[in-house]
Amino acid sequence: MAVEVQGTAASLLEAAAARLTEAGVPEGRREASRLAEAAWGLSSGQARLRPEREVSLAAAGRLSALVERRAAGEPLAYVTGIAGFRRLMLASDARALIPRPETEALLDLVLERIPSGVAADVCTGSGCIALALAQEGRYERVIGTDSSADALALARENGTRTGLSVEWRQGDLLTPLAGEQLDVLVANPPYLTTAEYAALDRSVAAWEPAQALESGADGLDATRRLVAEATAVVRPGGWMALEVDSERAAAVADLAAGFGWTEPAVYQDLYGRARFVLARRSESS
Repeated sequence: MAVEVQGTAASLLEAAAARLTEAGVPEGRREASRLAEAAWGLSSGQARLRPEREVSLAAAGRLSALVERRAAGEPLAYVTGIAGFRRLMLASDARALIPRPETEALLDLVLERIPSGVAADVCTGSGCIALALAQEGRYERVIGTDSSADALALARENGTRTGLSVEWRQGDLLTPLAGEQLDVLVANPPYLTTAEYAALDRSVAAWEPAQALESGADGLDATRRLVAEATAVVRPGGWMALEVDSERAAAVADLAAGFGWTEPAVYQDLYGRARFVLARRSESS
């Protein structure tokens, strides 16, 4: 049976770019190509390689559906179902936060200091940090934990997708790590204040999970618990590495010092913002 043709790749891409631009999406032309690759099962950069190629009615419909989702404000990573993180291409959807490029620098800080032993990623979400540790480090074991069953299901899917070995455990913050002695604990916990969350741009608040973003009146509920309780699961001499809000990085470093962590230090992300706090458990504690 003949396949009904809707138009050429070039004409459909230009129409998609125009619709996205009309909806206020920045870089509409680039995003149209990303959406076409997702809709048509193409590799990165292939959407515009053969502009004269005829596109079937069904394939055009798939692109149109994705374009309308993006035009309505849904994040690009959720619409395409894919997010890049360091060397990984991961499944991404509303079960977990979208991996952010600024988080990637946290891995460099950790791998420079302790690239082996036993590592855990708390509040793992999509599993991006845990999987990057498993891929780039020399760890005997990597553990990823999250309180959300939905997020952990996505992390497991990404583990299968990448073929990397991570132990996935569900539970609140450090509860799933009881009895462990970690060489490094990494976490990107929720760190927005209640007021900051209420004022978030709709592009984030309407789509990404609230429990991964908001953390009490001062934004430090989850971080305070991690800093206070992590000595129970990090071995003497081991490290804790946290992603924090840039406005509260110094406060988190002070918290760490107050709970007996040594060498607490603040580091910048790739945009020059105070974003990470690393601290070490005393060898004698």
